[in-house]
Formats: sequence, structure tokens, C-alpha cells
Amino acid sequence: MNELLTTDEMAQADRLTIAGGMPGIELMERAGIAVAELADRIAKPPARIVVVAGPGNNGGDGFVAARHLAEHAYFEVRVSFVGDKSKLRGDAAIAAERWKGPVDAAAPEQLSGCGLIVDALFGAGLDREVTGPARAMIEAMNAAGGPVIAVDLPSGINGTTGAVMGVAVKASHTVTFFRRKPGHLLLPGRLHCGAVTVADIGIPDKVLTTIKPQSFANGPRLWGDRFPIPRPENHKYARGHAVAVSGGLSSTGAGRLAARGALRAGAGLVTIASPREALAVNAAASLAVMVRPVDGAAELTALLDDRRLNAVVLGPGGGVGQVMREMVLAAIASAAAVVLDADALNSFAEMPEALFAAIKTRRQSGVVLTPHEGEFTRLFNLVSNISKVHSKLEQARAAARASGAVVLLKGADTVVAAPDGRAAIADNAPPYLATAGAGDVLAGMIAGLLAQGMAPFEAASAAVWLHGEAATSFGPGLIAEDLPDALPAVYRRLLADLAPRS
Repeated sequence: MNELLTTDEMAQADRLTIAGGMPGIELMERAGIAVAELADRIAKPPARIVVVAGPGNNGGDGFVAARHLAEHAYFEVRVSFVGDKSKLRGDAAIAAERWKGPVDAAAPEQLSGCGLIVDALFGAGLDREVTGPARAMIEAMNAAGGPVIAVDLPSGINGTTGAVMGVAVKASHTVTFFRRKPGHLLLPGRLHCGAVTVADIGIPDKVLTTIKPQSFANGPRLWGDRFPIPRPENHKYARGHAVAVSGGLSSTGAGRLAARGALRAGAGLVTIASPREALAVNAAASLAVMVRPVDGAAELTALLDDRRLNAVVLGPGGGVGQVMREMVLAAIASAAAVVLDADALNSFAEMPEALFAAIKTRRQSGVVLTPHEGEFTRLFNLVSNISKVHSKLEQARAAARASGAVVLLKGADTVVAAPDGRAAIADNAPPYLATAGAGDVLAGMIAGLLAQGMAPFEAASAAVWLHGEAATSFGPGLIAEDLPDALPAVYRRLLADLAPRS
């Protein structure tokens, strides 16, 4: 269930299910029952429950939930309706007609002192700013202080982009149906959802064959069948050889972090390509990681001519300017898979077309770009079709199409997007990852997985997930040096889960 459906795709899933013989009112009944069941578990009897319903199908779900909750004598249930109830149509009108309890014209004071609120005001498809009575009710729900269950998505959140449309409910729980939406994972939407439950309401999985979703929640379900599992017959040369390009004498730490990330990610061998001025420092600080002298693009080309060195990461601590641009282009011209981070990206901020052209003419293994928001803006600010895109998901997709590379747009909701439109959204990054050097380790981990033969989209997605799990495993006080050493415990759990296919 890692597929994420846009609001349009979810509407298509509903239509296909209804066309297949399931009445729309039955889908609404099942949705409302799922909400009522969760409310029954959360509310402490005796309790007054207020269902805030709106004029669409989301409101219809709320009427169904109210009816089933009212069957319990220990609940007092009322519906607070925003809009004109007489204008309800279709299944929502049927659901409202079946509700025999009180329906009040919505007013914020109705929520005072209630034990639980069901937010059935708007669904995931909201695409306009919330104003008027609806805004007043959302503000009242947030001020009420008790638990709030959102139906499908907290009202005020756009289900496709995760954006707050002026104001949004801060729910303690959310019940969505069939599949999550991108807005459940993207910020700020995720921060409004609370605990998310995905309810089965009878939509068959086969509709996904027609819909062909391109967005996914990042996790082992997405890439686990292509994850490199060590085999008894493997040797270190079979697990690939990653190269981390180091910066100068005063900035070697970032390259070493990347190298250690690659090694812990499973690469059989890792070499730091070091400027001669920093050779002694890099050699003294490295044990299992090898060090080779490399100054400039020509020497990097010579190093990568050995095709056993099959993945390279450039940028961490590497310096911005012409030398870095030349080394990046040399790496792209090689047969190795390439990860470009930090200074490798900043060096092309004024001439992104040169980088993108080199990537698109490449016939070898893939390229992964790993910008944070600032680097992304600098690199793609000259590409007009991207600057007009407001969703982080669509920004990453547009960047992948423009560059020809897999783009990993970092953040608490890191998005990995491929040029073919596939995209993965992560929701497992703890706040401890906001620490210097964490991105260098991530870039190295991607290179380590690429060295082992993972495809770029899957390697980047897997590394993001592993990165988040390692940070969670270590916990508060995390610094970048801790991330590689936290990976073994994560790998043990992951490989145990993947073992049945080995």
C-alpha cells in the first residue's frame, strides 16, 4: 500500500469501483463506518461528539459516521453543518437524509466542551483558500482542545500538494480511504494529520492497473525487491567500488563522511580521491577506506578509466568553481554512476544547461542530484517551468525531467524523482538529521548502493529511507559521524524482513 493517489486519481478509483458494480452510497457508508469505529475507540464515554460537515461527499461521510456513533447510548452526537443542507446532491444527500439526529447551522460555540470532533468539512480535493464560516469553524476546531478526527484529510489541506489553503485543521487522527494522498506525507500537510489510518472501503487494488500512480511512500515496499542482499558467494569486488572525491586540506571531513557512508551502505571497496595537499590528512584519518592522489579533472578521468570503480560522489567539501565543474564533467563522461551534491551543484548555478546537457548525452550508469532547498533554487532558478511549480513533489519531478537525472530534494519530506515521472516521498526523517554533514553521509550511501548495482531511483530512495532509520535508531544527540555506525542495526532489521526472497 505504498502508492499515493492525487485527488484526481482517487476520484478515478471511486469511479472505476462504482462502474464495477459498487454503489457510491455503499462506499460512503463504509467510509463513515471506518470513521465511527475510530471515534468509538478514542472518545471517552459519556461524551458529546460534534461532526462538522460540509456540502460535499466528505460531509456525507460525516453524516454516516454520526448515524453509527449515535447508535451508542453513551454518546451525544450532533451535526454542525457548514453551508445550505438543501443543496446537497447525490450520495451525500442520501447520507444526510438517513441521519435522523439534530443538524445545527455551524457556529464556533457549538464545539465548546465537546469530547471529540469529527472534521468532515472538506476532503482532500480542496484547491481554494478557506474563508468565511468554514474558516471560523476550522479555527474553532483547533481551539477546542480535544481530539479531532479528520475524514480523509484535515480540512484546509490540499491532498495533492500538502499545502495549507489559508488555514487548516490540526487533527489528532486522520482516517483516509484505500490509499494515502501526497498531502498526508508532504509538509506542511503531514504536520496536521496526526496518526493516519488507511481504511479499506471496498475499492479493489486492480483499479491501480488503470490509474498507474507515479507517486509512492518511500520504504522497502518500493525498492526492497531490488535491494542488494549479500550472498555467500560474494567477495568485495562483487559488491562494487565507490569513489568519494575529497576537497582541499581544510575541507576533507565532508569527503570522508561520504566515503564512510558508502562503505557502511555495503560497497565492497571505497577510495577517497584526494588532492595531494590533503593526502596525508585523508590517509591518516582512514582505515578501511583507501586513498589515492587525484588533482583535477584529468587525474579523475584516469582514475575512473578503471571500470571496477563504478560509482563516484562529488561535491561534499569540494569547493565551488571551474575546477569542480571540470571534475563533474569528467565524472559524467566516465562509465561510473555519479552522485552530485553540495559544491558540485553550486558550481553549475550560473550555467545549469551545461550540466544538464552532459547528463542527457551520457550513455552510462545514471546520475543522482542531491540538493537541499537552497541548492535546488540556485541550480534550477533559470528553468522557468520549474519556478512556476509550487508543490515540492512537482518541483522535483520537473527538475528530474529538465536535468535528465534522478533528483533528491532534501527536507523532512525528502522527495526523490526520476525523469520518467516516478517519485517517492519520505516520512521517516527525525529532526535530529538537521545537523552538519548528514547530507554528505547520505550522498555517500547513495554511491555505495549504486556501486552494488541498484538503479539510481531505487538507490536514492533506499538511501533516504536508511538515512532516516539510522538517525531514528541513534536518537537525540546525533551528529553526522554517528550515522554510518547506526546503519548496521538498521541493515539487520531490513535484511531480516527481506530474507524470504533470498
